[in-house]
Amino acid sequence: MEKNNYQGALQHPLGSGFNATSTATEVIKGINLTGKIAIVTGGNAGIGLETTKVLATAGATVIVPARDVEKAKKNLEGVPNVEIEAMDLSKPETIDSFAEKFLASGRLLHLLINNAGIMWVPLQRNSRGIESQLSTNYLGQFQLVARLWPALKNANGARVVNVSSLGHHMAPFNFDDPNFEHREYQTLLGYGQSKTASNLFALELDNRAKAYQVRAYSLHPGSIAGTELARDADMELFKQMGFFDEHGNMRPEILASLKTIPQGAATSVWVATSPLLNNIGGVYCEDGDIAELLSESPVVQTNAKLHQSGVQAYSLDESKAKQLWKLTEEMTGIKFKVD
Repeated sequence: MEKNNYQGALQHPLGSGFNATSTATEVIKGINLTGKIAIVTGGNAGIGLETTKVLATAGATVIVPARDVEKAKKNLEGVPNVEIEAMDLSKPETIDSFAEKFLASGRLLHLLINNAGIMWVPLQRNSRGIESQLSTNYLGQFQLVARLWPALKNANGARVVNVSSLGHHMAPFNFDDPNFEHREYQTLLGYGQSKTASNLFALELDNRAKAYQVRAYSLHPGSIAGTELARDADMELFKQMGFFDEHGNMRPEILASLKTIPQGAATSVWVATSPLLNNIGGVYCEDGDIAELLSESPVVQTNAKLHQSGVQAYSLDESKAKQLWKLTEEMTGIKFKVD
């Protein structure tokens, strides 16, 4: 029986040959995706747009569900093999509509890249009353995968890729109060737990789905210049994170570590297509390879944060992953039975 990544058992870099400077075009070199169907959420902006372009150029048909269809059409103009559909991850009914339309087409689904997300926003809640970062960054992912499961299962080889973040370092998942009903809302904690949840989901999904040749992964794309992700963030948050000094200037070491958009999309594309991962799933990746598992030692964690790398053990914990799956079914009202 194939191993799983519970407790980070498989969190060992493979020596892929890629690194933080590798681009999406470089990591997909030599891979032909003709005949493959991919869905890339948020595939019309930032690293999602680059991911869409690179997969489409490699021959895949790429479907981009977008909140703003007209904006998506403009941004994706001229890109071959792309279809645009309406969907908003914060609105559960639109996820169902999108999935129903896709399933009705009878097509298989080989790649589902859960790229869309929001970051560091003020307290907002969706129609279910769920905090927006949790609902968009995680619950929307869960619902979309659950609804598209038949097309993934029938593909005879599919991958689900959750674009997570180093931000999972900010917070474990708070099972006592995930929706900030009994504690003060802090946007960094909301973001952190949503990304931890995304990691735990990929871990548990992979273990349940691998019998059907569906593998799941999570990843950190890197800190990237030129995206819209932090558009709602307050400067004080950037200072709190150590990205800017007290005068509002980006620290030189942060500036030097920023990736371009082609570099930022590389790990998503590598995880989606690399043959090195054919028999490995449930892992958290970064810089075009499997990431290191962080030690419980506070010293190691501090160094890892300084170097902007590694995966926290709490986001690869078997009992937490199973607990989260059950809680998510209760929060969404969706019974996701992988069979």
